[in-house]
Amino acid sequence: MRKVIGIGETVLDIIFKGGQPVSAVPGGSVYNGIISLGRAGVPAAFISEVGDDRIGEKTVSFLKENGVDASCVSGNKGTKSPVSLAFLNDKNDAEYIFYKDHPHDRLDYITPEINRDDIVMLGSYYAVNPVIRPQVAAILNAARDRGAIIYYDVNFRAAHADEVMKLTPNILENFEYADIVRGSRDDFNVMYRMDTPDKVYNSEISFYCKKFVYTDGAADVELRGDNGLRKSYPVEATETVSTIGAGDNFNAGLVYGMVRYGVTRDMMDGAIPEQTWDNIIRCALAFSANCCRSIGNSVDKAFGEAMKKELDNALKGNN
Repeated sequence: MRKVIGIGETVLDIIFKGGQPVSAVPGGSVYNGIISLGRAGVPAAFISEVGDDRIGEKTVSFLKENGVDASCVSGNKGTKSPVSLAFLNDKNDAEYIFYKDHPHDRLDYITPEINRDDIVMLGSYYAVNPVIRPQVAAILNAARDRGAIIYYDVNFRAAHADEVMKLTPNILENFEYADIVRGSRDDFNVMYRMDTPDKVYNSEISFYCKKFVYTDGAADVELRGDNGLRKSYPVEATETVSTIGAGDNFNAGLVYGMVRYGVTRDMMDGAIPEQTWDNIIRCALAFSANCCRSIGNSVDKAFGEAMKKELDNALKGNN
């Protein structure tokens, strides 16, 4: 079976509710999604780095426990793993404080085997960090040359607003590598001071990548695609416990849908049928909604098992 390869940072999220810590779980934007894909039965691998400490050990073991290949996660000797404090507000949205003690990022990695129709996921600051850009670009080059599909989640935090100009070459290069770009209203407000999907797509994305997914919390998901495709998808109301990982798991669900509904490199080079888009966006919304119903950054194990059975049946031709 084809596989998904994630590239991203790792962090231990300590989650607070009502001023008190209620959970501590390994996380990171792509990490959260790759855990969900592992739980859903999608062959998955992760490329990253961890500190030389118990948090790093837990981060790696958690990948393995959830069916993710962690052989490409490197440990940096003498460094400490990053930690974030995530404070949930009355709407269960998180406000973050980050602590990072790496002297510098290195990304000493072993590239996993990448084959045609595999899917490479990347996003957040890790995808544009100038320090490790040569390594990330090498992975993306290999993926493109071997016929893999590249999925890029912009996930550009306000904390890096003063770096937009410096990082723009790397952002644009990622747009050019990507077969699908996903970003949120918040991302593009920070980057371009634009807050409508058409403005963002027409002025910043479409020249590089024709397939674009725009999210805005509980507002409709907006799709823009080949041959003038424009479509909106309503987001069903969900009683949230935590919105941490909501976007990350939207990505995971969309990628799961691509595997589930057989989206290939050949389809990427043309236009994905509208019905297929409907199906994969439905998966994206389902993963995101499930994540929001608990404190854990990823879909729960029961949901993952259900998705695994659905995937197995689909791949056997039982749909």
